[in-house]
Amino acid sequence: MHEMSYVVRLVNLALKKCEEEKICRVQKLVCEIGEMTGILPEYMQKYYKSGIKDTLLNGSELECIMIPVSAHCEDCGAEYLPSKEHDYLCPECGSGLAIIIHGREFILKEIIAENE
Repeated sequence: MHEMSYVVRLVNLALKKCEEEKICRVQKLVCEIGEMTGILPEYMQKYYKSGIKDTLLNGSELECIMIPVSAHCEDCGAEYLPSKEHDYLCPECGSGLAIIIHGREFILKEIIAENE
């Protein structure tokens, strides 16, 4: 249920951005969520409705785009999607030395304003 805290963060961020950009009505928020966050889009959708109540976001929808985990191999430089099939090792060289480059994101990507 940690999704509610993410909804609160997202709503606060969107409201601040709307104030800065003088947006009065919002049709949709688009957010990117990394697979490693453990955030479930269906719970984000569920809690979003209560999180936007009595705000200028009321009536808007939430679109969640899931970002897969990707890694950069420290040994050979390959970028890859870690998988159980390769024991999460680099499929090019078999190294276990990698830096996660995507999959931890939680980003408000876009605010789509309603045409008035």
